[in-house]
Amino acid sequence: MRNSLQFIQAFLRNPSATGSLVPSSRFLIDRVLRNIDWDRARVIVELGPGLGCFTEQILSRMHPDAVLIAIDCNPEFTAILRRSFSDPRLHVVLSSATQVRDGLECAGLRSADCIVSGLPFANMPPAIRHEILQASLDVLRPDGSFVLFQYRKLLFPLLQTTFSSVDSDYEIRNFPPAHVFRCTVDPLRSAAKRRETSDALHTAGAPS
Repeated sequence: MRNSLQFIQAFLRNPSATGSLVPSSRFLIDRVLRNIDWDRARVIVELGPGLGCFTEQILSRMHPDAVLIAIDCNPEFTAILRRSFSDPRLHVVLSSATQVRDGLECAGLRSADCIVSGLPFANMPPAIRHEILQASLDVLRPDGSFVLFQYRKLLFPLLQTTFSSVDSDYEIRNFPPAHVFRCTVDPLRSAAKRRETSDALHTAGAPS
């Protein structure tokens, strides 16, 4: 209950950074996390963990030898995460999602098998959306995946131009209902995708 109140308070202070008035439902959490190959994933990054509703479930599902890097720019949230979880596999990093590589390097790592995001991309300027997606793409291993949820489909075209493949799903049992995306990487197409992403960013920023 206390964490829920803190989540609401954080939303009221900065709605654009938090994205939702209430934490994600267990239905949304399950729908997002079913997209991860838990047997294979050894390095998992969570962008925007908030108060840890996804963090808790990731830790409960991931391999005993896996590592979770939780990156959040809110110092209150990172402090709560550090107090709430004693699991040695969890590394909480106070940083921007644009600096995901630095977050990995804090734990002595260079790349990730999977990135899970709860960030409110719809509230960000186009340049920041692009920077976060590109930073995530750059640290994903071959055949890695980027899994996220959004309340609108605004990000879908940019996901398609950044990643090799994008699958979409929808979870109505959440407030608000959410779109779920699973994006995968094909190393042979990465260079072409980067050029397409730059073109998409240029188009999004052009006057209408």
